[in-house]
Amino acid sequence: MTDRAAEEPIPGTVLFDGEQAMKGYALNKMCYSFNRRENREAFLADEEAYMDAYGLNDRQKEAVRRRVVLDLIAAGGNIYYLAKFAGMFGLSVQDVGAQQTGMTVEAFKEKLVRAGD
Repeated sequence: MTDRAAEEPIPGTVLFDGEQAMKGYALNKMCYSFNRRENREAFLADEEAYMDAYGLNDRQKEAVRRRVVLDLIAAGGNIYYLAKFAGMFGLSVQDVGAQQTGMTVEAFKEKLVRAGD
């Protein structure tokens, strides 16, 4: 069994470990709150106040404003919590995959179809 900390990181990938979990606690807690419709509505009514209420830092707030999932992950976000956030803005799993690979959504979908052949 290998020690995960001693392994080479995957280039371009942010590993969600204990450090990332601590860094992203407020962001993930906020995204978890989106499981309730009234919280999604409150966020959409006043995003800045909602982010302040959860104690997001400046980097996290900017990532939320830009709606770039990779920036949210780098700011400590966990994709499982971020999925609810992304869904509020109509971002699908394919949209997120396209962001992660630097492809257009159409090119990413085509790649998925080709991979299934």
